[in-house]
Amino acid sequence: MSTDPISAPENTTPTAPEAAAPAPAPEAREPRAPRGQGGFRGQGGRGPGGNRGPRRDNRDRQPQEGDGPQMIEKVVFINRCAKVVKGGRRFSFAALAVVGDGKGKVGIGYGKANEVPDAIKKGTANAHKHLVTVKLKGDTIPHDVLGEYDGGRVMLKPASPGTGLIAGGGVRAVLEAAGVKNILTKSMGSSNHIAVVHATLEGLRKLRLADDISNVRKNA
Repeated sequence: MSTDPISAPENTTPTAPEAAAPAPAPEAREPRAPRGQGGFRGQGGRGPGGNRGPRRDNRDRQPQEGDGPQMIEKVVFINRCAKVVKGGRRFSFAALAVVGDGKGKVGIGYGKANEVPDAIKKGTANAHKHLVTVKLKGDTIPHDVLGEYDGGRVMLKPASPGTGLIAGGGVRAVLEAAGVKNILTKSMGSSNHIAVVHATLEGLRKLRLADDISNVRKNA
């Protein structure tokens, strides 16, 4: 009986795992800037180095010498007109605007459009085209005057410093745009905005200074 040699059992013991590769070191991060120095809300656009630079808009911009005169624009009245059509009512708007430089120049404009902003823009542009120069004596008018236009009648009287602008509605808008600060007024005619505004302007156009009257008398 032959006996085969018993083969040695294979080594089934698991081998030691390979040594794990070392994990890469984390990248160094820049320290966060403290609140209020950059990267936070409440300051202007970002500048070099993460800091926020000055504001670039024109909110705090002061008028420069080459900007030209600063015009005063006021909307006195906006009228709405409705037209009845087959599908319903169609609306249009008309705006009465006053423009002035506050130094004796003032103009009145009227604009019509299907939208309110377009009507205001047209009225303001029309007022810029019809600027007239009025004669003022300091911050008031030189003498009493009565302005008339259509059904509107407006009385203007000069006032001493400190009186203020005693006027309302369209009369006040025209006088503020012209640069009058002390005056007494009274509207004695129609209350129509167009008539009142034009009557006020007609009264301002009648004003004459003492030098103008003396020159006319010398040349007569």
